[in-house]
Amino acid sequence: MSDWTARLPEAAQEFIEGRKLDEVECLVADLAGVARGKAMPASKFARQSHFYLPNSIFLQTITGDWADSDNSFTEPDLILTPDFSTATAAPWTADWTLQVIHDISDQNGEPAGMAPRNVLKRVVDLYKKKGWKPVVAPEMEFFLVARNIDPNQPIEPPMGRSGRRAAARQAYSMSAVDEYGPVIDDIYDFAEAQGLEIDGILQEGGAGQIEMNLRHGDPVKLADEIFYFKRMIREAALRHDCFATFMAKPIQDEPGSAMHIHHSVIDTKTGRNIFSATDGTETAAFFHFIAGMQNHLPSVIALLAPYVNSYRRYVPDFAAPINLEWGRDNRTTGIRVPISDPESRRVENRLAGMDCNPYLGIAASLACGYLGLLDEKEPAQAFTGDAYRTETDIPRGIASALDIFNEATVMHEVLGEEFCSTYATVKELENREFLQVISPWEREHLLLNV
Repeated sequence: MSDWTARLPEAAQEFIEGRKLDEVECLVADLAGVARGKAMPASKFARQSHFYLPNSIFLQTITGDWADSDNSFTEPDLILTPDFSTATAAPWTADWTLQVIHDISDQNGEPAGMAPRNVLKRVVDLYKKKGWKPVVAPEMEFFLVARNIDPNQPIEPPMGRSGRRAAARQAYSMSAVDEYGPVIDDIYDFAEAQGLEIDGILQEGGAGQIEMNLRHGDPVKLADEIFYFKRMIREAALRHDCFATFMAKPIQDEPGSAMHIHHSVIDTKTGRNIFSATDGTETAAFFHFIAGMQNHLPSVIALLAPYVNSYRRYVPDFAAPINLEWGRDNRTTGIRVPISDPESRRVENRLAGMDCNPYLGIAASLACGYLGLLDEKEPAQAFTGDAYRTETDIPRGIASALDIFNEATVMHEVLGEEFCSTYATVKELENREFLQVISPWEREHLLLNV
């Protein structure tokens, strides 16, 4: 075993043990969370310590267009260095392949401010400087859908083992999960080969909609895992003649897909959850964190709901919050406090969509809590009724969300000015592109009637 393979995690070493490693995929996540990078023979990877990619990879819209920045025309190179702790198998490939997420720095050796993984690391470091260790537990929701090769056609649920299309309104049904059991089996097998731990899989309320829970842990590590899981789940679905989609709202009249984020904060000196006092009661920090969510979440909705489609998820009574109320064990509120013992007391942000970049979604959510801990303000009273009946507290579209984001100077200091400027530029270009599209609704109702 060569020197570099000795630095790999145990699961990666087991995957290549006794085999000839063929290829290494050197990956980073762009603003959308898309995997960018290079694939190279393992022998070449072993001979180099880093490689280069232009900074323009963070200026690309989801449609493939390019946003302008101060130096985008020269496309200066960024330096990518492997983070060997992230190495994992790519078990769906025809040969023996490993994936490795890379750290990204500029040519002066400083972390590249535009890189989403660096944004999350920046927020985690702010916690560390205060003597805190943030802990998150994400939930992933996604749909398995029939293959859709014509974007003009609506998305349909997948065909199940029974020969019938997956049915909606079957939340927590085991027989519904069994309908596409072969896909689930591959997800489990791929996860085991990659050393990724799944806390549980269940049927959600939509037709072909699945929720997958991850255990709690370090924010950067969990974001890495979601980045890997999204790619792996898509590959598992393709093996069985269907697509996996992480769109916030892929099917009309069905629930959307969220990435709920559970948060707690540990005092690094004592190892105790700062949300709980020694007698088990809720602390001032617990309420300050919730207040931070209520006060600052509007400024980061553009990160938690990054596309035009994202706002179709925010519909009353469709299991998606439309408010900034908080409540105890109340799933109609945007901010929920689940039932727990004092050691695992946590705050759940239910606003993030599964279409968000996991690094940015977790960073934005943690940033709100961090600012709340600094502000030391009190939240509104806990909501005890049906919060869907309240006024909408969040932006209703990407344009208004970006307006709020652009004005949030305090949030820019937390996430980084370079990132915030780049993100807004890319998202504004995406929105302008969308506004040029004429929809089927417009052709059906306006063509001959107005």
